[in-house]
Amino acid sequence: MSRMIRGAAALAAAVLALSACGGGGDGDPLSGGGGEGGGQTITIGGADFPESGLIGEIYAQALESKGVKVERKFSIGSREVYYDQVKSGAIQVFPEYNGALLAYLDKENPASTTQEVDAALKQKLPAELEVLAPSQAENKDTLAVTAATASKYKLTTIEDLKPVAGELVVGGPPEFKTRQQGLVGLEKVYGVKFKEFKSLDTAGPITVSNLAKNQIQAADLFSTDAAIKKNGFVALQDPKNVFGAQNVLPLVYKSKINDTVRTALNAVSAKLTTAGLQEMNSEMSEKKTDPETVAKDWLGKNGLG
Repeated sequence: MSRMIRGAAALAAAVLALSACGGGGDGDPLSGGGGEGGGQTITIGGADFPESGLIGEIYAQALESKGVKVERKFSIGSREVYYDQVKSGAIQVFPEYNGALLAYLDKENPASTTQEVDAALKQKLPAELEVLAPSQAENKDTLAVTAATASKYKLTTIEDLKPVAGELVVGGPPEFKTRQQGLVGLEKVYGVKFKEFKSLDTAGPITVSNLAKNQIQAADLFSTDAAIKKNGFVALQDPKNVFGAQNVLPLVYKSKINDTVRTALNAVSAKLTTAGLQEMNSEMSEKKTDPETVAKDWLGKNGLG
């Protein structure tokens, strides 16, 4: 009997010790939204292009500053590869672009504004996934012109092109000629019809070179492309949303993140802008600064480090 008593006492002591160390419950301190940090590691992913890895690094350092343990899995591949990893919970946080994610889930959805796209995403995402607050930062198609062309024709928006587009040559990837988010939409929505279309690469060095040399007068470039800043190009505003929203935002596996993680990620989104992302891309591509340093500097400047 005395052995049984001693054994029971030892077991009770072990249980108390385990509880004191935070080992009780379901063993998942980040699942219920407790205090800062927590024992579980949050895995943050990134696609196989530099900007995605940079945003992932910003997310990672923002969480680490709050005491959250982080594992990085960057350069994973395309959305077809990484989406299922997030859906399964193997990755808990992933930097996404709301418009591209919606197109992946529902390619026929007509939503174009940030609010429309986010509302549609909430309907289309499976129950285990969620998108957090969108940032102002967007990596989307833009119609860019040189500063000289913008000055000559007094261009600030795509609408301003309507009376002069017949004198101008526009360049972009082959599909830009036939897609709604391209020449078809520009003519339908803004009445903009160019003199000629020149088939080039996808917002790459050939397009940039043609625009810089005035071989074309307008080009399809991505809004966070470092080449816009480097060359002093002007990305024309698109008030009627021919080019749908592509806001940067975190895609998360809901059950594995708590209020600390949500708050930290939403704080990043509240500060991240297209111009800021373009500046950071430029820092990496032009000055060859590593993304860890770029992320740290940006977080520090925005009071999030």
